[in-house]
Amino acid sequence: MCPEFPRKFPDYQKTYDELLVAQTKTSIRSAKAALTLDEGSVDISIELLSAKTPATKIDQYVLRQNHDLVIKEAEPRDGDGRDFKAIDLDLLRKCPCALWLCRPIAYSRQLIKVAVAIDPDSAEEAVEDLSIRMLRLSRALTDSCSSEMHIISCWDCEFEFYLRSNAWVKIPDAQIAEADGGTQQEHRRALQRLIKASGISGNHKVHHLRGQAEEPIPSFVENNKVDILVMGTVGRTGLLGFLIGNTAENIVEKISCSLLVRKPPRFVSPVKAY
Repeated sequence: MCPEFPRKFPDYQKTYDELLVAQTKTSIRSAKAALTLDEGSVDISIELLSAKTPATKIDQYVLRQNHDLVIKEAEPRDGDGRDFKAIDLDLLRKCPCALWLCRPIAYSRQLIKVAVAIDPDSAEEAVEDLSIRMLRLSRALTDSCSSEMHIISCWDCEFEFYLRSNAWVKIPDAQIAEADGGTQQEHRRALQRLIKASGISGNHKVHHLRGQAEEPIPSFVENNKVDILVMGTVGRTGLLGFLIGNTAENIVEKISCSLLVRKPPRFVSPVKAY
């Protein structure tokens, strides 16, 4: 993808296009050399696209070519490497297929940490199916890296603060604590059921964190130096795919690692192929 070349310089359009393709080929050769890949071991084709709205153009290309995954370099919006630019957020919301926004990793693949964020609370069949797919994908990805998979899930007890601090509602602390414990256990059982349904094996750690997902997940990612976070997105506007969902978007805005996003099986992008 590149910006549209100014129309007032038509004689230079071909030179511009050829330069971009040549630069891309040079980058590919460098990557192959760094990975010690033999010539011809990976089939690569280059197609140059330009548009004023690059995210939409990418979405349309994916729809017409029926691709399964888009991989893109993440573009930080500020100096500390956090957050994603408008193009990345647009792709997160509307890209028809899975999306991998990559950030540089400076060490060996065997040291790469993979984590997956799972919400077992939803009663929607599409969300449950998505969670199982994410667990399987994360297992396969982890097996090609450090082999230790991290499963993150957040739980909370609604109204606890209200019940403890409201002068008009007198519920004993022991009863509130019991309700807390029950909520935690129920959530944990639902999570274990999803893990079992996924059929994954191998080394994995479950991190059952308390709180709304927007806070514990970014903190876990930063404190544990996670390199790749796998997440799912579900639209909530009635038009499936129009929004990434408030929770997921709030998490995205706080993380500094690579992000691999899966969409539900029946995800429908609001972007049209033509």
